[in-house]
Amino acid sequence: MTAGHFILSGLSIVLIDLLLAGDNALVIAMAVRSLSGPERRIGVAAGAALAVVLRVALTAVASRLLTLEYVELAGGLFVLWIAVKVLVDATDPPDAAPAPRRLLQAIWFIVLADLTMSVDNILAIAGAARGHYGLIAFGLALSIPFVVFSSNLLADLMDRYPILVYLGVGILGKVGGDMVLEDRFVLRTAHPTDPIRYLIDGLLIAAILVAGRRIGAARRKHAETPA
Repeated sequence: MTAGHFILSGLSIVLIDLLLAGDNALVIAMAVRSLSGPERRIGVAAGAALAVVLRVALTAVASRLLTLEYVELAGGLFVLWIAVKVLVDATDPPDAAPAPRRLLQAIWFIVLADLTMSVDNILAIAGAARGHYGLIAFGLALSIPFVVFSSNLLADLMDRYPILVYLGVGILGKVGGDMVLEDRFVLRTAHPTDPIRYLIDGLLIAAILVAGRRIGAARRKHAETPA
């Protein structure tokens, strides 16, 4: 690879990171929202770093992962579950769960969600790098500061404007629904049309909002009931 091609590939990777980091940053922001400031920064940095390390390890098999049935289906269902849990946690008092438990749980969510959502990102970076593993590692590592900055910014905005939690949950509902509908097994068996996709996305968003609010209200009522 010539120096010119190397530089152009590096710039392409930076642009890919900027364009494709949005969904991942939103999931991470939602996962760490219930943490306090210091734990939130640790959770985002640790989760993103672990996810990138695993992304580098999976780059060689990324194209194979994308063709496997049930991979995107499982990832989409996991994203939908995170969306429900975010709404439930939003109703809890800050000290409802021990900080270490919340921190480890958030890191685990970040790693799993990032991996299931990032196969297309990995392929895009691998294609731009043209097989140069140094550039692949550079591109995946570069995603850490983008995701960390975006996630912390989104989480802070949600603290300031709680209505953004519902907007974020709605976006996660659409992301999770799209992942489910784009799974090879679902495409092969259901052949969903665009109107069906829009209908399912809307139903999933509504179901997440209703389920999250009801579960959160039930937990809050149980916590307030004298033993």
